[in-house]
Amino acid sequence: MSEHNPPIDNPEAQGPDSRTLKRVGIGAAVVALALVGFGIASRISATNELKQVAADSSIPTVTVISPKAASQGDALVLPGNVQAYNSAAIFARTNGYVRRWLADIGDHVRAGQPLAILDAPEVDQQLAQAQADYQTALANERLAATTSRRWASMLAQDAVSRQEADEKAGDLAARRALSNAALANVKRLQALQGFTRLSAPFSGVVTSRSAQIGALVVAGNAAAQPLFTVSDIHRMRIYVRVPQGYSASIRPGMTASLTLPEYPGRTFQATLTSSSGAVDAQSGAVLVQLQADNGDGALKPGAFAQVSFKVGAGAGTGVTLPGSAILYGNEGPTVVVAGADGRVTVKPVIIARDEGNMVQISGGIGPNDRVIDTPPDAIRSGDRVRVQAAAKEAPHGR
Repeated sequence: MSEHNPPIDNPEAQGPDSRTLKRVGIGAAVVALALVGFGIASRISATNELKQVAADSSIPTVTVISPKAASQGDALVLPGNVQAYNSAAIFARTNGYVRRWLADIGDHVRAGQPLAILDAPEVDQQLAQAQADYQTALANERLAATTSRRWASMLAQDAVSRQEADEKAGDLAARRALSNAALANVKRLQALQGFTRLSAPFSGVVTSRSAQIGALVVAGNAAAQPLFTVSDIHRMRIYVRVPQGYSASIRPGMTASLTLPEYPGRTFQATLTSSSGAVDAQSGAVLVQLQADNGDGALKPGAFAQVSFKVGAGAGTGVTLPGSAILYGNEGPTVVVAGADGRVTVKPVIIARDEGNMVQISGGIGPNDRVIDTPPDAIRSGDRVRVQAAAKEAPHGR
């Protein structure tokens, strides 16, 4: 072959032409764009789904309850403190030592019955000295009286001057005053000596005794325990603090029933005898006093009792709710009411009676409101909620 003739091309030996390469590049770009678009779409879908989940999670799920109408003429149950009709703490009025005690706790004593006898040797010696001083003063008084009479007789005969007779009469008056002072001191020490015998001021039961034989007794010690306490328990006093909202329904003469934990199933009757007629600024309640017969001695001084009053219609009427449905804030007690559209309204209420697990509402809501039980503290009017269950009657039924 001649060197000047061009070589014949071999298609298999040559690489892909430019048109093929362009098609391959375009296809790769399309695939890459498709992958990028799919990733972006997936991420947007996941973000939207997360937002939806977050939005759903932000809506609290609550349980609503229906308020129950409060019954008319309901019983008002309040705690009361039972005290003896009369109670006296007996202290010593003189210093000494306990020689013996004659009554113990639980003993029934009569008025004037001795409870203990003290030894007071100092008082005995002081009394003896005071009696001797009185005898001396009495003797001086008698001598001054005799002298005054003699000088008065001589004055009638003009044997002495009137000045001298007046001096003797004045000396008699002074001696008589000293004698009276000495007699008063004797009586004072006799009274102190009488205080060595401790007696019951009235008939009753000895409810405490701290007297011990040989123990030193110091009069006027405010920190000392009483040697005895005597209580008259034939009739008992019961003190109750009535909330201001019910004070108009509580009046003297009305009856009430008492229950005590140590007598399950037994009821004691009491009569309201008096009222303080004033509202205590700290407790917002009126102190009233009841009395109950205690012939069998079942009621004990210092006992706790549940006092049940029958109050008339109007006081404390309204609706009742569980205590867990009440929110307490700076604006006072409120409840959260769920609407038909799922949005809530925070309503202020007036609590007429708080029984702990149950609260009686006298204003702010009605029996047809759907009240949220145990609402979140941060809930506000207009917030959305999801109602989980309908109201149940049993948990707060009466």
